[in-house]
Amino acid sequence: MTDEQLKHKSKFKYNMSFYYQSTIIYFVAFAIYLLIRGQFVESSYTLITRDPIIYLLAFIVVVSLFALLFNLYRNRYIEFSNEGLIFSDRFSSKLINKNEIKEVKLGKDKRYGKSNALKLVRIKIKPRIRPFVVRPSDYENESELLKKFLQLKLEVEKV
Repeated sequence: MTDEQLKHKSKFKYNMSFYYQSTIIYFVAFAIYLLIRGQFVESSYTLITRDPIIYLLAFIVVVSLFALLFNLYRNRYIEFSNEGLIFSDRFSSKLINKNEIKEVKLGKDKRYGKSNALKLVRIKIKPRIRPFVVRPSDYENESELLKKFLQLKLEVEKV
């Protein structure tokens, strides 16, 4: 592999499937409710516009669409480099050098028991009190991301 392919492989984009799915489901529910709630009068379809549920469903669809577009615009990702770990989006990026990392813990969220889908990675940094918490399931190619964090953990423990 070339250096460019290795760099691209160590970049993990934020997973947007939840936003796509929720927007589609809310829109379909809104459309079905509109069809059911409307009335056929003299071979024409009229919509009842004084129904507050229509307004509520429309508001939910708009908010869901706004969240989807905002997260698409934000373009979050995690990148592993030779210097360390980079948390980045369109507006800013945060570089964490390998020598600043005190500890990397791979574990599960205790609230949800033994589910592998809810793994957490806690990264403790020397000048910071609270650790960075990353959910690998929130990013594309979760298994490869977990391997990168495991590799980072082994590198930090050596030093």
